[in-house]
Amino acid sequence: MDVLDRIKEQVEANPVVIYMKGTPQFPMCGFSSRAAEALAATGVEFGFINIIQDPEIFENLPRFADWPTFPQLYIGGELVGGCDITMELAQSGELKTMMEAAVAKAGPAAGS
Repeated sequence: MDVLDRIKEQVEANPVVIYMKGTPQFPMCGFSSRAAEALAATGVEFGFINIIQDPEIFENLPRFADWPTFPQLYIGGELVGGCDITMELAQSGELKTMMEAAVAKAGPAAGS
């Protein structure tokens, strides 16, 4: 499977997914750490892809949605943005609302 097809499948299979350096428990950069903390603080389940462990995704993700930096947050199949946008949404309370709506729309089988 082509790497862009794999990314598309991951984005569509997870109502909320963050492509980050490391994992939420062990982030490998400050931006990924802050974004993952903001997601975790909502209490809503989210998926993550450790781009350090998948060099093919690391190299090609910027082409997928024409966004050059990491982390990248996708909610409901759409690119939301990176760390700064995630933090702004978290501070305004919109992040949790967006995440809950995406999870509810996906239904109980999403992400399992």
